[in-house]
Amino acid sequence: MEIKECIKGRRSVRKYAYEKIEREVIETMVKAGQYAPSWKNSQTPRYYAAITEEGIEAVRTCLPDFNAERTEGVGAYIITTAKKGRSGCNSNGEYFSHLGNGYECFDNGLAVENMILYAHSIGYSTLIMGLFDEPSLRQLLDVPSDEDIVVVIAVGKRDIDPQRPERKATESVLKIF
Repeated sequence: MEIKECIKGRRSVRKYAYEKIEREVIETMVKAGQYAPSWKNSQTPRYYAAITEEGIEAVRTCLPDFNAERTEGVGAYIITTAKKGRSGCNSNGEYFSHLGNGYECFDNGLAVENMILYAHSIGYSTLIMGLFDEPSLRQLLDVPSDEDIVVVIAVGKRDIDPQRPERKATESVLKIF
């Protein structure tokens, strides 16, 4: 699949037809994420994956009802975190970017984009969710205190074919000088 086709064809899917996702698929998605650029090659994203029925159901209990319902039938959840105090920091862990710790989430977003595009290229759909019960999810996954949970990604086989929402005109979002 050509990259342009992959970018334009990917959709956020909110209805899934259950199909088990093998560990190797998740590992390859994470490897795609690891190829993303990061601040000074800090490689701050970390990944947690639920691929068993029990793990998937446990993560689902940490989602608000509307996200739990939208992701019923997923084959996996991947949770991404960002190591604190590395992106946008000097060697002492002090933030010196004007964004403060914003680069941690920026680096995480780059990794997530690689992952979801890879998933789409091999026939899987995704939904990126930023709303979840953070304390419950942190406890479930045993996420260390030096990591911020950034997103939960549902991965599975789509059971609908969502239309692409209209995009703003390029000239309305681009200023060339």
